[in-house]
Amino acid sequence: MTLMRFPPQAPPNDVAQELQKTGAVIVTSLADPSVLSLIEKELRPHFEKEGEKFQNDFNGYKTLRLAALLALSPTSAELIAHPYILEIAEQILGPHCECFRLGSATAIEIWPGENAQVLHRDDDFYPYRVPGIEYQIGAMWSFNDFTMENGATQVVSESHWTGANNLDVLPEHIDVEHAVMPIGSVLIYFGSTWHGGGANTTDNPRTGVINTYALGWLRQEENQYLSVPKDIASAYPETVKRLMGYQAHGEYLGVYPGDPDNRWYEA
Repeated sequence: MTLMRFPPQAPPNDVAQELQKTGAVIVTSLADPSVLSLIEKELRPHFEKEGEKFQNDFNGYKTLRLAALLALSPTSAELIAHPYILEIAEQILGPHCECFRLGSATAIEIWPGENAQVLHRDDDFYPYRVPGIEYQIGAMWSFNDFTMENGATQVVSESHWTGANNLDVLPEHIDVEHAVMPIGSVLIYFGSTWHGGGANTTDNPRTGVINTYALGWLRQEENQYLSVPKDIASAYPETVKRLMGYQAHGEYLGVYPGDPDNRWYEA
């Protein structure tokens, strides 16, 4: 099966329906390249200073990574709170929670000579699954053209938990697709969809940002309260603060006594 590609004018509802069916979709050219350029400029000194911090057998030894992007790049909030992505997240996650939250925000730069990453599921760190419910979605933004040669994300379509062909264990031989897409595009996939970074056989790095969104009653993968200093968090608009977790889930989960309506967001 070929990954379905939608133009940026496509109704989010159509994208969400395809996502529910196949576990992964692409929306092409959704982000303004000038915004991506600014984010990359903000992240570059951090890549150079600490990009190797997360290198290991799983992440690779020729891949740079940065976490907690809201602490490093103010402009990254434009992708994290992109209305198109939030609308899709609302359709997928909204029926199963009072509100959804940012699970993690990560920049990934795959350098020449990096091998393909082992295929995996992002939400396997949650110990249990609930029938019929996806826990999270991911949005991988391309900061340059993603090609088969430079490490476009590998995806196993219809392998997600709620799909017709749920694969708890991958067979020895499996059809893998590559999320080939132009700069400014976004690969949207479920946390239960098998995927992994591709090998980079070119002479240039492949740069992207992956933001995940999880059900509001789950613990976030990345602790935003500690990862993003309070003075930085307070400068973001309400939508971003709520995504970070400055918001109760319903009347009894994560409540803050200082906010009488249990919907606090003051950082």
